[in-house]
Formats: sequence, C-alpha cells, structure tokens
Amino acid sequence: MRRPLSRPLVRPAALAAAGSLLVLSACADGGDSSSDPSSTGTAVTPSATEPTTGTASPTATPPRTPQTDGDVTTGLDAPWDVAFMPDGAAIVPERDSGLVRIVYPDGLTIDAGEFPEADGEDEAGLLGVAVSPDFGSDRALYFYLTTAEDNRVVRRVLTEDGTLGEQSDVLTGIPSSNRHDGGRVVFGPDGLLYVSTGDAGEASLAQDPDSLAGKILRITPDGQPAPDNPDPGSPVYSLGHRNVQGLAFDPEGRLWASEFGNQAFDELNLIEAGGNYGWPEVEGAGGEGSGFVDPVATWAPSEASPSGLAYAEGSLWMASLRGQRLWRIDLDPAAGAVSGEPTAFLTEEYGRLRQVTPAPDGTLWLLTNNTDGRVEPRDGDDRIVRLTLG
Repeated sequence: MRRPLSRPLVRPAALAAAGSLLVLSACADGGDSSSDPSSTGTAVTPSATEPTTGTASPTATPPRTPQTDGDVTTGLDAPWDVAFMPDGAAIVPERDSGLVRIVYPDGLTIDAGEFPEADGEDEAGLLGVAVSPDFGSDRALYFYLTTAEDNRVVRRVLTEDGTLGEQSDVLTGIPSSNRHDGGRVVFGPDGLLYVSTGDAGEASLAQDPDSLAGKILRITPDGQPAPDNPDPGSPVYSLGHRNVQGLAFDPEGRLWASEFGNQAFDELNLIEAGGNYGWPEVEGAGGEGSGFVDPVATWAPSEASPSGLAYAEGSLWMASLRGQRLWRIDLDPAAGAVSGEPTAFLTEEYGRLRQVTPAPDGTLWLLTNNTDGRVEPRDGDDRIVRLTLG
C-alpha cells in the first residue's frame, strides 16, 4: 500500500512514542558488479566458484535457517537501504528517484520526502541511511548521496508529521562517479558514524591516505574525525578498499565489511583501525609479508557481488547482487573468525539482493534490487521480504 508524496500519511501515536562475480563485462551490464577492465589490480583466477575461508572453531550459536514469511511491501523503485527507527518503522531510500519511504511492519508505506540534489546514474544516487542513536531526542537521520559535485553525508530531521525537514551537511568532498561510490552508513556501538566509500573508478585513490575514496571513514555525528582515529586529524579508519557496500558490527563490537572485487575475488573483511586492505595492489589475499590485511572469506564474483551485510543469531548475512542469493557466514565468537564454509539461501528466488537488515521483532528484512534496468523485474518488484530464522 502506497501513499503519494503530496499527502503524507503518518501514525502520530507511533511517531510520538519514538520521540520518548567473476564478471568479464562492464559494470553497466551487471550493475555494482565486480568487473573493472580499466583497473590496475592484479587478477587472480579462483580455483572454484565456492567461497574460501580460514579455519576456526565451531560457533557457540547453532546456525539458523531463513524462512520466507511473505512480503512486507512491494512496488518500490530501486531501494538501497533499510534502517529501523525506535517505533519499528523503517526508513528506505530509493537510489534513482531520490525519494525516502517510511515502511511499517504491517506493510503500510508512506512518502517522507526526497533529495532533489541526488544524482542517480548507474550505481550513484541516494544510497545508505542510518538512524541517530539519539533519535528519541534529535530525530536525526543520516543519508549518503551522490550529488553533481561529490558524495556526501547529510543529516535530515524527521518532523513529527513524518516528513523530512531541516537538512545539514555532515561530511562533503567524497570523490564520486557513476560507479564505485560505496554508500553504507552505520552507527557503531561507540556512537560514532562509520561510512564506506568506493574508489570512484580511480583505483589509485584507495591507497592515497589524503583521499576519502576507497576507505572506511569514522566520524562524529557532526562530521569531525573521531579523535582516536589512526590519524586523529583524518576521518580515515581503514584504506585500500575497492567498493565496500556492507558494514556490520557483531556483539563483540568488531566491524565486518563486504566488498566488491574486480575479476577474481569478492571479499569479507574484518576491519582493523589503520588496516590497509590492499586494493589495487592486491585482490583477495596478499599473504604474509605483503603488508596488507587479508580477507577472512572470498567468493568468485559470479557467486556474490556483495552489497548489504548484517549480523543476527551468531552469523553474518550478506546480500548478493549478481549472485542473487543470501549468504550465511557463521562466526566463531571467541576468535572473531569465520567458522566453516558460508551457506547460500534463496538462490535466484528473488533476483538481485541489495540489503538485509535485522528488524526489532527478530526477523530479517531482505531488500531486492530488480527495477533499475539491469534485470527483468518480477511482479511486485522491488520488494522487502520478511525472513524468520529457524
């Protein structure tokens, strides 16, 4: 059920309560794909299409199996992220249109506003969203978007009537392109904002410590570098990334990131402060002595092309675009390592998968990405699918 932008429908009581791929074609063919013929990275052909992992002890939590529990809502237009507010409703930005939707657990979907300055082309546009940890008092939402000049993080206040109000810049000047824009924003358990950026199609920027491209950034809610960053005067937390589109914290406060590779390996990385993850010098594992942090798991891009990442019930859950499947990656909570081989679910059942987000009721909301011209949409696309974990 949808409502037009000119007539926003809200639930005043609820809102008041909230206040107390191994791909050999160009990126345009697969969209957010791993192939980049112009890059300078060294391609390493994987020996198999199955993911590779390190060895770790069994997880403490028995692995869960996702079961579909119907659609939360349908008829979305290239949605990119899902972030929950305290009342259980979710903020869903649409990449190409620049519109922002509010989606309630019962499927009610309303239009909250838009970003006319969002420059939606190919992989660029209105991307990630994060809800302020102090939403009950500041009602602040943080968005990552591409403009005609740059990628930037902005703050918008959600008014009491459920529409987007006052806007202010948080961090500007992130290099942008029509591809490799990163775009995920999440608040960590430390109350700081973590921002993933892509190399903007210029691979060398990922190794440039003075560039914000190809990095994971760590900033205060006002956009200042976190004072205990590796360089206290810089927002850069880690570097050497090609295009990170998934960020998730586990219960121990460890940060995990899913990353598009080029022509050999997509990656899951455990992020270390000041860590260099190798791009474009290394794709996949550089090995001991390389000076780079190796991924904890890799995939052939045809099996992944990863976007969103979430933690739930002892495992990481990774949404895959070209792979058209949801990966469960079990963790050893003591070692902070991957345990066993990742397992794929829902392969090709819902098409391209953009994001997966834990809901307050313990389910997962799975976001499809089939309406941006890269594949043939299915009836009802794009949609949010509700998953239970059995």
